[in-house]
Amino acid sequence: MLRGILSIQSEVVYGHVGNGAARLALQRLSHEVFCIPTVLFSNHPGHGHHTGEAFPFGQMAALVEGLETNGYLRGISAVISGYLGDPAQAGVIADTVGRVKTANPNAVYCCDPVAGDWPNGSYVSDAVAGAIVSQLLPMADIATPNVYELSRFTDHAVTDPESAVAAARELGPELVLVTSVPGRDPDQIATIAVTPKAAWLTETPRRENVPHGLGDLMTALFMGQWLRSRDIPGALGLAASSVDAILRASLRASAHEILIVQEQNRIVEPTYMRPMVIDGRA
Repeated sequence: MLRGILSIQSEVVYGHVGNGAARLALQRLSHEVFCIPTVLFSNHPGHGHHTGEAFPFGQMAALVEGLETNGYLRGISAVISGYLGDPAQAGVIADTVGRVKTANPNAVYCCDPVAGDWPNGSYVSDAVAGAIVSQLLPMADIATPNVYELSRFTDHAVTDPESAVAAARELGPELVLVTSVPGRDPDQIATIAVTPKAAWLTETPRRENVPHGLGDLMTALFMGQWLRSRDIPGALGLAASSVDAILRASLRASAHEILIVQEQNRIVEPTYMRPMVIDGRA
């Protein structure tokens, strides 16, 4: 039986966001990836015109039932969820996570609570955001919010690494990876992994006009590395290095999408970025 990761997030025909970022990243890290879409769009809505619609939640549930009937859920070691197109999809994801954990008690659930970003604010409905808070975050083992989402879901201003650590510990999951945190230097941007007892930080140069999909890629790479080693700072350092290298190449090429296909060797041959311990509790 194939063992792998179930990824439940957006699908686009053109570009690399959602499953289009996660699939290749996880496969290059030697994980089998099984994908269920939450939306099917022609391209990311941030490019202006797009077509497509939310994937019916009933069809999502039917796909999961097919996997369960064939016994495939026993082979799933992790579930990752991302962008939702309909609040009812949260119920399907919650039910799916429960079924996976019944079939494989060692499986973990990572919730990427996609809800918006600075400076544009929210890009999901209040109903979707509410479903994430009430149904998905409470059952997540790992969450990967950006700084906007962490602020929104904890009702705390997150303006620096210290406030990010404090808010992450209130979010709920035992392990929280926070992206897009303002660094201690205004020219830097931080990614921070937080547990109840420790926190680790990596910083990279702040860059403008970045392509879509970097958060989806970071979640996939962090999970892919962590599932292989269960080493939190190690996974953070490897994932952050890969994302920064792919971003730099994409910006050099003035690409409107992350060049994950062209730069995929950055995933398997990263330059390790050693995280800094910024908090430790006995």
